[in-house]
Amino acid sequence: MAELSRDAIARRTVWSFVVDVVLVVAFAVIGRASHAEALDAAGVATTAWPFLVALVLGWAVTLAWRAPVRPVRTGLPLWAITLVGGMLLRVLSGQGTAVPFIIVAAVFLLITLVGWRVVTTAVTSARTRGRGIHSPE
Repeated sequence: MAELSRDAIARRTVWSFVVDVVLVVAFAVIGRASHAEALDAAGVATTAWPFLVALVLGWAVTLAWRAPVRPVRTGLPLWAITLVGGMLLRVLSGQGTAVPFIIVAAVFLLITLVGWRVVTTAVTSARTRGRGIHSPE
């Protein structure tokens, strides 16, 4: 199997982190919009920051840069840390954590943070098979 260059690995890592950040911000925007709350930068930042801090912590704890697109190795632990850490930070900062919010956050973040990795892995695998490149058995 062809190895990726250092530049390609760095680009993949940066883009993976950017996708995760965009998804967490989208979660905050969608949540605020669904409750008719202001969608200004300050409002979105107030909602998003606990999850963004937890996401960064998740990247550090999981060493996500080593395998940024792996759904199980990176995506699942990153999801759990982002969810639990985000909720804990919300509690510490006096923001709400009602059970329905926790459920919605868990489902949304699971589908997005793990889901894009599943799709990427499937597409990459299909492309590799299409080129006739097989992994050793």
